[in-house]
Amino acid sequence: MHAVVMETDKLNANLDIFWLKDEAMVDLENLSAPEILAQEITENLEAALEQFRSVSDEIGDANQTTDPK
Repeated sequence: MHAVVMETDKLNANLDIFWLKDEAMVDLENLSAPEILAQEITENLEAALEQFRSVSDEIGDANQTTDPK
């Protein structure tokens, strides 16, 4: 059993995947200024939150029309 664990550890230690270049990765040297990135993140989060609110409202509306209270 110990030999199996040791062999697995050797395999895990050799899983160097940095050579796999992801074409979608951002060029870290050409990023926008931090304040611009923060603004974009905020806008994306606010848009996502609005979508969640919309879905929540639709679920709530659907529950009210099917709830036999």
